[in-house]
Amino acid sequence: MLKQIRKRTKIVATLGPASSDLDTIKGLIRAGANVFRLNFSHGVADDHRQRAALIHQAADELKTKVAILADLQGPKIRIAKFKDGKIKLNVGDKFTLDGTLDLSQGDQHQVGITYKKLPTDVVAGDKLLLDDGRLVLVVDSIDGEKVHCTVEVGGELSNNKGINKLGGGLSAACLTDKDKADLLVAVELDVAYIAISFPRSAQDMIDARQLVEQAGGNSRLVAKLERSEAMECIDEIIKASDAVMVARGDLGVEIGDAALPAAQKRIIQRARALDKAVITATQMMETMIENSIPTRAEVFDVANAVIDYTDAVMLSAETASGKHPIEVVKAMTRICLGAESDPSTQVSKHRVECYFESGDEAIAMAAMYTANHTDIKAIVAITASGDTPLLMSRIRSPIPIYAFSPIESTLRRVCLFRGVYPVAFAMDGIDHNNVYQKVIEKLKTFEGITTGDKVLVTCGDFLGKRGSTNTLKIVSV
Repeated sequence: MLKQIRKRTKIVATLGPASSDLDTIKGLIRAGANVFRLNFSHGVADDHRQRAALIHQAADELKTKVAILADLQGPKIRIAKFKDGKIKLNVGDKFTLDGTLDLSQGDQHQVGITYKKLPTDVVAGDKLLLDDGRLVLVVDSIDGEKVHCTVEVGGELSNNKGINKLGGGLSAACLTDKDKADLLVAVELDVAYIAISFPRSAQDMIDARQLVEQAGGNSRLVAKLERSEAMECIDEIIKASDAVMVARGDLGVEIGDAALPAAQKRIIQRARALDKAVITATQMMETMIENSIPTRAEVFDVANAVIDYTDAVMLSAETASGKHPIEVVKAMTRICLGAESDPSTQVSKHRVECYFESGDEAIAMAAMYTANHTDIKAIVAITASGDTPLLMSRIRSPIPIYAFSPIESTLRRVCLFRGVYPVAFAMDGIDHNNVYQKVIEKLKTFEGITTGDKVLVTCGDFLGKRGSTNTLKIVSV
């Protein structure tokens, strides 16, 4: 069995050309990866099927649990292609985004667009940001399907780069036909999480959940917060989701980079307040695509997200196509462990003054208050759904939370939750008369648990039934 790294913050690693073989995936797990992201913006269905199979094989061989996150592409609003592959735009140049132009005939003065509604979504004076904001065009006028612009920030522009509108307002639907087809593949793969790109409202998440349910899936949904409009209804989107992602690339382009740090902190705070998991993503260790060590700025970036109590930090190109996929996960693990040693990550006032609406929540909060104020070495939540350990993990604490469950999908789901570690636990033939003895027998195999230690256990009258947690007990090893 793999010796688990006891960092509380989870790491999401994206698979790609640099990390799609069995040995590398096993190396990523050993280094500290807890969740693997399949990026549906690239590759075809069979690529994702093969990677999912390798992830399961690696986890089985290492006798551990990991989760899979299927990340849907969403409505990519892009320019088309240039005759020569790229051009150079200078400040003051006139440039046209032309919905009538052949998609491969772009030149120094114009380029085609794949999003045909762009001319109706913009007005004179709007700013369009290309290639993640590296180039800025100011809209001068709209002539039918042509958007005439002046270059405000110039630079090199190549094929298929994305278009954002500063302040948001592009009306592209959240789920494209490609996304709906990819969602069915994700359901087929029985992934733990499906990430929905560019939701503008809670209804987008509700619609996505209906599609998952209609397909017979059980995957939980992650809302990628990357539109300006999403920040205006953030609580509603969070409530309609199972987790959220601070998708700092497109979000930073739409709201402006100066507003992004406060937005990140707000999203983390609101997600935790509403008892949902949160992932912080985009360019966290970007220089390690090429370099073997991170910059100090990257160290601070990851550490600050950890101190703000994000559930997970995510790697994209760093592990998908970078030169050092395993080393970058090792580096991120070191940073997480270092930041978690700060006392501020171990003290919580979460929901101190709140009324608890369910017995599960009351037990979870009582368990964490008790554990944080007595000499408890570990917390065990016997769970069918994973909801109780999720609620527990909203509380800042240095004490490990072990999610004991016989359900494979639940064990994978909790891999995303901060400070929660999955433990396969067969409940056949177990009742309240011997459940604590079985828990202790399992715990004694873990490093750091010794005779005389006190352990807090939560469970329900009906073991293995969702929503039945009503018991909290302190037992001695």
